[in-house]
Amino acid sequence: MDHISIPVTDPTATRDFYAACLTPLGWRLRGFQPDRYVGFHKPGAPVLYFNRAAHTAPVHLAFTATDPAAVRAFHDRALAAGGADNGAPGPRPDYGPRYFAAFVLDPDGHNVEAVLGGVRDAAP
Repeated sequence: MDHISIPVTDPTATRDFYAACLTPLGWRLRGFQPDRYVGFHKPGAPVLYFNRAAHTAPVHLAFTATDPAAVRAFHDRALAAGGADNGAPGPRPDYGPRYFAAFVLDPDGHNVEAVLGGVRDAAP
């Protein structure tokens, strides 16, 4: 995958939220036009664009974390940036034996997750 685009109502609010919570996960701002879009990138990952749209529908985005501290930092920063708690940092044994994650809702209601030991790490 090269890139993905997610619809949002306010690219500025989206920039502020994701710039805060994705930093502990290694993501950086990759372009911004307040009336059009905001982009983020992490080396080795597809570019993530949030494009302004009149209407949005909730999606689930899961970002890989390197350790539990990064999951906690993601959650703390997301809440401080105006996100709504949708699952505190902790193990999720129902999802997998090593699954450790936190969930927040972004300004458009997208369910955003930081995960360690997620489905990419699971056996096929």
